[in-house]
Amino acid sequence: MRTYSPTPADVQRNWRVIDAEGLVLGRLATEAAVLLRGKHKPQFAPHLDLGDHVVVVNAAKVVLTSAKAEDKRWYRHSGYPGGIRSTSYAELLATHPEVLVRRAVRGMLPRGPLGRAQLKKLKVYSGPSHPHAAQSPVPHPLERARRASS
Repeated sequence: MRTYSPTPADVQRNWRVIDAEGLVLGRLATEAAVLLRGKHKPQFAPHLDLGDHVVVVNAAKVVLTSAKAEDKRWYRHSGYPGGIRSTSYAELLATHPEVLVRRAVRGMLPRGPLGRAQLKKLKVYSGPSHPHAAQSPVPHPLERARRASS
């Protein structure tokens, strides 16, 4: 018996929409990373990009637990002496919520060319609308569960 190894021609990509309203940032990022990598598919292979396209809407309404919004900081450095700058997650959520969600998902993807290719399939929008309606997105299971409980 031979081991099945998928090829790039076997890839069937779907478009998934995740509504981030009321979801915790880390749990949202985990779900998005699983979908981007393709780990939810039976033909998953860690060395291939088999994942789906993921559209995250309402990124401005994501929730940070405990006091992370005030305590956690995002650092960047210009490369010059004394060039370190920091921003709290609360400020980042208020000004650039797309960056906050993208960075959380990026931290859960592999490093290198494969992870960068997978991250290109992530689209994040701060509001409820997005321009990807022509791709006929498939609702994510989190969405179905949320609608059933409402």
